[in-house]
Amino acid sequence: MFKLNLYFFFFNKLIILSSPIRIKKLKKSYFTSEYVTKGHPDKIADQISDAILDELLRQDAASRAAVETTVEKDYFHIMGEVTTKARLDAEKIARRTIREIGYTDPSLGFSDSSESRIKLHEQSPDISMGVDSSYDDKGQQGAGDQGIMFGYAVDETRQLMPLALMASRELTDLLTARREDGSLPYLRPDGKSQVTVEYEGRKIRRIDTVVISTQHDESVTLGQLRSDIMENIVEASSFRNLMDDDTRFFINPTGRFVLGGPAADTGLTGRKIIVDTYGGRAHHGGGAFSGKDSSKVDRSAAYALRNIAKTIVSSGVADECELQVAYAIGVAEPVSVLVDTFGTARIDEEKIEAFVRDNFDLRPGAIIDNLGLRNPIFLDTARYGHFGRPGYSWEKVDPKLVGKLAGLI
Repeated sequence: MFKLNLYFFFFNKLIILSSPIRIKKLKKSYFTSEYVTKGHPDKIADQISDAILDELLRQDAASRAAVETTVEKDYFHIMGEVTTKARLDAEKIARRTIREIGYTDPSLGFSDSSESRIKLHEQSPDISMGVDSSYDDKGQQGAGDQGIMFGYAVDETRQLMPLALMASRELTDLLTARREDGSLPYLRPDGKSQVTVEYEGRKIRRIDTVVISTQHDESVTLGQLRSDIMENIVEASSFRNLMDDDTRFFINPTGRFVLGGPAADTGLTGRKIIVDTYGGRAHHGGGAFSGKDSSKVDRSAAYALRNIAKTIVSSGVADECELQVAYAIGVAEPVSVLVDTFGTARIDEEKIEAFVRDNFDLRPGAIIDNLGLRNPIFLDTARYGHFGRPGYSWEKVDPKLVGKLAGLI
């Protein structure tokens, strides 16, 4: 019996040792983001709102604003709350912004000469007292509203932004550039793009699909447009090396995009918050950015959290990072702070959270001071993007903090 059991023991071991080694196959997945040109109806509205905000801050840095704009065929409407010492001509600013975007021909159904209505009033005292009358023991103002905000960074691009968003944004930037420099004179202001990235696990494999839809004059044929877009937009993309023979391209897939802009579709401030943030790769709060001064934590805290997330990923303690913060109206200190590194952290997340609390002041007044958010800098964020662009204070990480955090690994 002993010999028989011994035989079966070695026989089973032999089967196990001779079995093929099973290597876990990483999951293949696809992620898609879109972007829109500055001539898209919603982006027109964002730019008008932020152009008005910039003018308020240019004259009175203490201005408070929550400006909303809607655009439609031959008409735009500006509404909202403003408290300021500035002398404001909102209609003049709006018409100038529309003209700068490229809507100058009334025959296209929307232009800088379209009909308008302006309905701005002073901010509610019940809201403003949350900022004006609520200060902590260090004299810091309270949050202008309750809410949740998010910040995000990932090591997929040199800007520490998601690849799908950056690639689609570059395509729309090129559409606008080729229209404005006259290289493709038949292009009109409205347009959008979409990019799908293929992953294996967390690793980027390739760009699977590219979609570009651009408004155009009636004079151009579909064949010429598609050929020109491939040559002047797709081939000029810095992400072209990730496209291969199997990448699918859909250029004006319906075949015609002559009627566009507000003449074809209404636009509204704050309706492109996925475009404004991280292309759907991260959560976003309930509030939009454009038209709001930085006492509104919807905007200022989102900028601060982007800076923190970028600091964390820059340090190498994580490859990906999302932060959430929450506020109560009139209260300076956030009621909660959360760090999520999606399993990529090289140290305990509790240590990262402690580092954030010890080294970043997330009270609204401190954010405004530290990031210089009383300056008239916001129109270009509505035009070209809030995150991943050089020159903005929230995109500049402190090398000392990066080094200090890296030292925890």
